[in-house]
Formats: sequence, C-alpha cells, structure tokens
Amino acid sequence: MCPLDTLSDDYYVNMNLNTEMDLPQNRESVLHFFEQVQRIYPKMRNFYSRERGEYVLEEEKDRGSYRWTTVELRRVCSGHVNPPSVDEALQQHAHILDIVPYALTVTPLDCESLNVMFGFDFTYRGNHNQLLAEALGVVPAFERLTEIPGASIVGHEPSLQLALDDDCRVQCRLSFETRTSAYHVRTGDYPDEQLSVYLTARRYGGLDPNETYIDVMQRLATVCRRLVGDCIAEQILRPLQEAIAIK
Repeated sequence: MCPLDTLSDDYYVNMNLNTEMDLPQNRESVLHFFEQVQRIYPKMRNFYSRERGEYVLEEEKDRGSYRWTTVELRRVCSGHVNPPSVDEALQQHAHILDIVPYALTVTPLDCESLNVMFGFDFTYRGNHNQLLAEALGVVPAFERLTEIPGASIVGHEPSLQLALDDDCRVQCRLSFETRTSAYHVRTGDYPDEQLSVYLTARRYGGLDPNETYIDVMQRLATVCRRLVGDCIAEQILRPLQEAIAIK
C-alpha cells in the first residue's frame, strides 16, 4: 500500500469504541482515564468539555499532526491526524483500548461496536458534489439527470456498505462528505472547504472468549489497509487528486 499521506491533503486514522451501557461520568473516573493517556503522550495537554458530557484531551493542532481522544456518554474515541505512519496511529489506539477496561470499567461484554476509520480530506474551492460526479462518475441510471441543460448538482454523497462475514458482524462502509451548499452554488462564492472520504470497518457485538479489544482493532485496521490498497487508492483517491489539480 502506498503511503497514505500522498493520497490527500490530510489523512487520519480514528478508532471508536461504542458501549451498551453509560460510561462513568464522575470527575475521578474521567480525569483518571485522561491522566493515564497523558502519561503515555505528555504533549496531549489541552483538556476541555463539550456539550452533552463529552470530554476531550488533545495535542496542539498548529503542527499539522496531532493526537486526540474523547470520552462521551457511550463512546470512547481516539484519533491521530496526519500521523507519521498508520502503525503509530494504531499504537495510540491500542494504548487507549488497554486503558479503557480499568479506568472506565468497560468489559468485553459491554461492546456495542468497535470501529476503525481511515479518513482523507481534500481542500477544494468549488462545487464538491459536481467534482465527485466528474471524477468518479454516477450510477448509469442517473447519468441522464446530470445532462439536463443548466442543471447543477447540489447534493451527491454516494456511499456503499458491505458485510464481510456471513452473520454481518463485520462490516465496512465507504462514504463521502461534501461541504458545498445550494447557497454556494447560487452565488458562485465557494470557500476553501474540505471534501472528505471515509472508509470505516466496524465489528458489532461483545468480544468472543480469549479476544481483546486490541485484537479486534488490529483486524479491522487490516481490513481498512487492504481495501485502501486494493480498491480505493487508485480508483477513488487518485482520481479526486487529479480532478482537483486540473481545476
């Protein structure tokens, strides 16, 4: 697989652990979790809270590459933006998953799902929806619609979700997020916004005997790496790069 930092303007590797029960929200548990994380990554010094009981610890963002982690009511997240390597990001997620059972009392039974997501951002001043249609095409049944004289595409965010096993516990989803509104199209005033491509591998349900959260995370990351290398890098990310370059 080619280096991910060559495929887009920014890339990131995230992990989400979603629980069936509410996570501890008391001061002692939350601070203990983040203190354990900070012992491993001392540059993660920015701690703050958001609405709905979401707590965040992150590094400074101005360096371009930074780590972050959050605790929400039923979710623990970890992310590394523009990591030096995928392995370094996955090592961070493994540390988080190693801390979670002890600091936040999450057991192998208390798993609604575990996700690994590879994200790619492209900065583009223009109609993101039109760009996607031109770079990647649309399904044949829609092609005539895009040829209507004077028509502009104001919404085009294709997605595909696949089950990778017979019982559908392991799934992957490829999706796009555009940030062009009808106002931008109407006025012709397009800001420098990021068009995002997300590849998510998800495992549903509690852990099997002798299985750990780190084991599951590593397997999901392997799925993402294989799909990026075999199906996404040259078929989706490169065409988007080339389409933006010639605009």
